[in-house]
Amino acid sequence: MRSSTATTESTGGPVEADPSEADPFDAGAGGLLRQPKAVWATAGASVVAFMGIGLVDPILPSIAKGLDATAGQVSLLFTSYFLITAVAMLVTGFVSSRIGGKKTLLLGLAFVVVFAGLAGTSGSVAELVGFRAGWGLGNALFVSTALAVIVGAAAGGSAAAILLYESALGLGMACGPLVGALLGNASWRYPFFGTAFLMAVGFLCVTVFLKEQPKPARKTSLLDPLKALGHGGLASAAVSSFFYNYTFFTVLAFTPFVLDMTPYRSGAVFFAWGVLLAAFSVLVAPPLQRRFGSLKVLGGSLVLLAADVLLLGYGSHTTAVVCTILSGAFIGVNNTVYTELALGVSDAPRPVASAGYNFVRWFAAAAAPYFAPKIEEWSNVRMPFVVAAVTAVLGAVVVVVRRKSLTHEAEDLETRHATEDGVTVFAN
Repeated sequence: MRSSTATTESTGGPVEADPSEADPFDAGAGGLLRQPKAVWATAGASVVAFMGIGLVDPILPSIAKGLDATAGQVSLLFTSYFLITAVAMLVTGFVSSRIGGKKTLLLGLAFVVVFAGLAGTSGSVAELVGFRAGWGLGNALFVSTALAVIVGAAAGGSAAAILLYESALGLGMACGPLVGALLGNASWRYPFFGTAFLMAVGFLCVTVFLKEQPKPARKTSLLDPLKALGHGGLASAAVSSFFYNYTFFTVLAFTPFVLDMTPYRSGAVFFAWGVLLAAFSVLVAPPLQRRFGSLKVLGGSLVLLAADVLLLGYGSHTTAVVCTILSGAFIGVNNTVYTELALGVSDAPRPVASAGYNFVRWFAAAAAPYFAPKIEEWSNVRMPFVVAAVTAVLGAVVVVVRRKSLTHEAEDLETRHATEDGVTVFAN
């Protein structure tokens, strides 16, 4: 298993940095802070795009109250969003390889501006769920292209560009719940209007500062990602990640109803959760992989996540708060390792492997918000967390059983990946 170069999820999408590149923290030309305006414009829009994932977390109870809806109905905000995102993963490569990176970014941003704004005008849960689905399509188009665009426009090589993108990811995941709480405390509609406004600013910045990106030499077909899943290692990574993502999004979409806190308090909890997710994804996971190996780190982290969510469901309210925040650490580690597995385990081009892998795993992100409230209705409030703990363990079991398929030792493949022009992004 490759561990010589660290990768992180961008949850989305990391890629491997060339260890021969200059230090990305170098304050000289090409350093992290000395990037073209096009890079900053795309990175800023990326922050807002990732904010959209957790934006609704602290206001789910408020939305339910405002639209006279049940927890199950409101949780469909996640289901519609990620169901469309999953299907769109088969389309994004097809689109970007034909119209280019800049136009794909702008198309995605335009979708988000329109549908986030419409979401704020919703008069029913059905309308809100539908608009959230359109938002998911726009977000898929944007985040599946943003990293490639940043790397292509960045100064100083890909290391600084990737670090900047990962920082945007972490900032967005951490700030989404906080912004949702601050705006949502006045009205649940304001976070949607706020997102539409910020993405409109991003649209203008990308239009002005980003030059047109060259189109790939080879066009991607709609079936290429599905064909890539015929590889045993990539299929194993995708199936294991499917189980893991069910656990991940049970925490993200169902826990706010269990905590039953004000938007401010819930936003603070998930802000701390996002900070741990970002820190462990970027700073902690790579050294753990180098020391213990990717599969051992992943298996151990999945088991610890299972124990954490089980305690979340059966503990006191204070325990539930602590376990919710702590889950961010395990999720951050898992995101990073899964991404490395998906990128390096097959011989498919990175964009194609990325699309196939994400196509499978995002279906779990759509399923968990729907089934968790249903399971509570059929049993009790603890049972959704029991199921989430079981799925995390199942993810670990797949890693153990399929460890030979998930171990990659082909030096020629590593050499080929190092010379590829394309860059893959994973939308989390």
